[in-house]
Amino acid sequence: MREYLLTLCITAAVTYLLTGPVRKFAIVAGAMPEIRARDVHREPTPRLGGIAMFFGLCAGLLVADHLTNLHQVFDRSNEPRALLSGAALIWLIGVLDDKFEIDALIKLGGQMIAAGVMVMQGLTILWLPVPGVGTVALTQWQGTLLTVALVVITINAVNFVDGLDGLAAGMVCIASAAFFMYAYRIWYSYGIEAAAPATLFAAILMGMCLGFLPHNMHPARIFMGDSGSMLIGLVLAAGAISVTGQVDPDVMNLFSGSERNTVHQTVPVYIPLLLPLTIIAIPAADLILAIVRRTWRGQSPFAADRGHLHHRLLEIGHSHSRSVLIMYFWSALIAFGALAYSVNSASMWIVLSVVVLSAIGLVLLLLPRFTPRAPVWAERFVPPRYRRRRVVVASGQPAVAEPAPAEQEARTPVAAGVSGVNGATAVGPRSRLSR
Repeated sequence: MREYLLTLCITAAVTYLLTGPVRKFAIVAGAMPEIRARDVHREPTPRLGGIAMFFGLCAGLLVADHLTNLHQVFDRSNEPRALLSGAALIWLIGVLDDKFEIDALIKLGGQMIAAGVMVMQGLTILWLPVPGVGTVALTQWQGTLLTVALVVITINAVNFVDGLDGLAAGMVCIASAAFFMYAYRIWYSYGIEAAAPATLFAAILMGMCLGFLPHNMHPARIFMGDSGSMLIGLVLAAGAISVTGQVDPDVMNLFSGSERNTVHQTVPVYIPLLLPLTIIAIPAADLILAIVRRTWRGQSPFAADRGHLHHRLLEIGHSHSRSVLIMYFWSALIAFGALAYSVNSASMWIVLSVVVLSAIGLVLLLLPRFTPRAPVWAERFVPPRYRRRRVVVASGQPAVAEPAPAEQEARTPVAAGVSGVNGATAVGPRSRLSR
């Protein structure tokens, strides 16, 4: 565990320290596009944050290669080299897109090539644990197609959810933390060495996200861009492929007693291939909804719009920060709920806890619709957002309900204002645009 933590910390430190210089480089290189109609940020912000994340990945792999125990991962498996090859290719495509905005089909082709490079070097799905059937061996073509599909879906799911400051990095960090705990349990509890690469990938991915988040939290000083979102999506997919397609469930029969019990114990592993990823179920759901929505309208599935889940949270009245925290909550609930179920699938307390937390999540989603108002005598003791509207009556004019101070402040920065007499501003409807 200490070597994994050291690798995580080195990766986070390198990513954090390089993000500042990368930001200056992105400004000089002109990777700071003008505000578009679909953007939520109001000032031009540099991209290319994926450069710092990629070098953090390289530093993490380099450090792990020189540690006593983790060095065995590089000796006994070619998966770290396969990951680095695919990551370098997808990162290069992302950098070009951040600077020149290449066509979506070219990016899709690059994603498939990066996945193919990893397959050629051994990072592929060899078999699947199927409930009620057991272990199903895959042919070379079946494993290749399934691996490429999983990589492409995961990359685009993470890319689609990268719409608010700190959202993609935080959600992937939560998913990788849950995935690390599960892979670490298989590696050390069951003694299955094939789970060691996936554990290493998850630790490095956490470091990449944690190192970048301080620069990317609202208001963001730099965006990860496609060079970052596609990179962390590929690393997350590589970990899922490694632990799913390389760990033989038959080995776990020695500990679980039967193949059927083994399949049930690997629920959080084979479910990611079916959903395709429970550990990033929210981005995957957003991806599916976006494809259906755009296809229904006769648009390209890669066309940008304002219908993503995080944009809908903004539309119903949540602030930027609260929208991100709500998405964090649901990601953690699904990822760690699956992790808890894998440890003890027979416990009803886990199911009840997930149900209760889901109810809390629904209340948080509907909070802007049911904002409580304090009585008049208690208004001085509560924040301004809970105070009632004040009625302002001007001479010769009808009574007008004036919003509370907090409501005025919330609307003013994002509204289209028109200057009037004495510097007054007429506030229009709030802009709800997507990045």
